[in-house]
Amino acid sequence: MISVRDGQNRILDRITSVAPPELVAVVDALDRVLAEDVRAPFDVPPSDNSAVDGYAVGSGDIPSGGARALTVIADLPAGSVHDGTLRPGESIRIMTGAPMPAGADTVYPQEIVERDGPVVRLGQLDKGANVRRRGEDITSGAVVVPAGFSLRPQEIGLMTSLGFVQALVHARPRVALLSTGDEVAEPGTVRKPGQIYDSNRFTLRGSIERAGGHVIDLGIVPDRREELRARLLDAASMSDVVVSSGGVSVGIYDLVKDVLEEVGGIEFWQVAMQPGRPLAMGSIGRAHFFGLPGNPVASMLAFMLFVRPAIYKLAGRTRLFPETFHARAGEPMRKKTGRREFKRGVLTYAADEKVWHVRTTGPQGSGILSSMVLGNCLVILDEDRGDVKPGELVEVEPF
Repeated sequence: MISVRDGQNRILDRITSVAPPELVAVVDALDRVLAEDVRAPFDVPPSDNSAVDGYAVGSGDIPSGGARALTVIADLPAGSVHDGTLRPGESIRIMTGAPMPAGADTVYPQEIVERDGPVVRLGQLDKGANVRRRGEDITSGAVVVPAGFSLRPQEIGLMTSLGFVQALVHARPRVALLSTGDEVAEPGTVRKPGQIYDSNRFTLRGSIERAGGHVIDLGIVPDRREELRARLLDAASMSDVVVSSGGVSVGIYDLVKDVLEEVGGIEFWQVAMQPGRPLAMGSIGRAHFFGLPGNPVASMLAFMLFVRPAIYKLAGRTRLFPETFHARAGEPMRKKTGRREFKRGVLTYAADEKVWHVRTTGPQGSGILSSMVLGNCLVILDEDRGDVKPGELVEVEPF
């Protein structure tokens, strides 16, 4: 058996290229990974403008004491430009976002002045107050979203505010997905005695899509060597990654590992982790292959640890692993040394203590898929760690 970290490094080292770039509409680029830096084509704001609704004045008209009356010569709404130059003794009523008129460098909020017809009375104020300076948000040419970044709604909004209508992003990695085993039935069909409905293919399908992959669903493959062999070769011919669940243990009907040795190659197949020890990682032709365990929790966990970072790298992402932090154990946790364990946990924040606490979801069997539903994080216990006592710090990874 190899360690989790060693397994991850081996997988990522084998991925030496990323999906090719393609142009898409910015409005359709949500969750896509940028293939090039996005640079600002102009300053933001493009000119000095008012930060409030009020009155634009020149600093020479700011009284040093008492009050001063100025003549209001115009109204300037957002989206308009004043053609003339403000002269001493004059003011312009200006709206938020409107460009500062020539001759003005300060804005009085309307709440602190007195208006009487064409005259406004002003008190003391700092020069330059309430003015947004050109380029104070973004300077022309600056990188606003770096390559390798997965676009969120806020990046989409930022790009459209800069006038972009297209984005160069990486194509979605194609991921062929299948379940194996005569014991697995398609939801919506009648189960035979001893069968269970397939859940892995659907949790994995959603996980692949969330990771940025394009799913090619190849259904369920029975425990027949030649059919499995043909389906794996077919899957590899149409995809960048092949993901299967089930058939990777050591039983006489666990055929995936043996067939993989015939049609491709195995990088490793056992990892020192719990749950999810039996895995089959390798390749079929140019496609990367991941044979995940049949138990639902082990299958989902193995995806999170090994397949997701691989899809991320193929998709051009620069950040491959989620952030973790520490919380206090709210209960004792049993742990064997020598392997990394991942328990499903419930993470809560104690405001009075200003600290995070975590407890397990209950029974931690690798077939208890409800533990992934009840939990909101993984509790990660490293190889060297033994049993955990209440109050000790443990590493957590929020879902």
